[in-house]
Amino acid sequence: MPNLTTKLLGLIRFSHTLFALPFALASAMIAWDRQGFEPLTLLGIIVCLGCARSAAMAFNRLIDRQWDAENPRTAFRHLPSGQLSVRSVSWFVGLSSIGFVLGTLIFLPLGNWYPLYFCVPVLLWLLGYSFSKRFTSLAHYWLGLALACAPAGAWVAIRGDQIWTELAVPSILSFAVLFWVAGFDIIYACQDEAFDRKVGLFSLPSRLGPGLALRLAGLSHGIMVVFLALLPLVEPKMGGIYWTGLAMVALLLCFEHFLVRPGELKRIELAFFWMNIGVSLGLWLVISIQLAWHQVNPG
Repeated sequence: MPNLTTKLLGLIRFSHTLFALPFALASAMIAWDRQGFEPLTLLGIIVCLGCARSAAMAFNRLIDRQWDAENPRTAFRHLPSGQLSVRSVSWFVGLSSIGFVLGTLIFLPLGNWYPLYFCVPVLLWLLGYSFSKRFTSLAHYWLGLALACAPAGAWVAIRGDQIWTELAVPSILSFAVLFWVAGFDIIYACQDEAFDRKVGLFSLPSRLGPGLALRLAGLSHGIMVVFLALLPLVEPKMGGIYWTGLAMVALLLCFEHFLVRPGELKRIELAFFWMNIGVSLGLWLVISIQLAWHQVNPG
């Protein structure tokens, strides 16, 4: 059983939860600052995000197992290599999906029904991403919108009925995540440019070539920074600490694009994982520190 658990965590690349979770927590920090911290909402956010991501990632591996087996870069993955069976992964997808829906019930004692209302459409969107590469080169932006559900969902989970009058903060954070994820997913897809073109899968690198695709990734990351620069307009507590953090995030993104250039793709793993972990964790930390600073120095 422990071995199966380890393999399933490897299948969904559990460490990559660090991409979306910090943005969900950053959104939650701002929401809690407005109405006070409630431990039950933190539990609900972690359960829902963990189960939703697990379901979506495992479903993606399940649906793509044929392509993964044909692609030399991915042939070692758990399903094509036989480390996990289709049945076990199917069960994992089903249980994770049920866990996500049940996780929304955590918010009911707080009188918040919205997570339950939205859970099925959100889950369908997350699972639907796995089919997108078969018919659109904008699959990278579909994935971005899928991860953008994290900050939006955290806000809905905490603010409940207030969400209809407080759309600015979650919208800005969600759009920032959308363009950030789309940008780094375009970079990552450059590894499979030739394979995608050969088998007829859609991706921007296979349709535009790596040079133009990487420029589009850079533009997407620039748009992300613009959205984050708008946050202080709707959340006045974001001051000097936040701006310093945002400048560091912009530098990290620039360094990511320095590492990955047309004809120089060997450092994609470094750029993809470590740079983006720095972006997500860094933003969460500076937002948390900024809010804590404002509590100590309200003037």
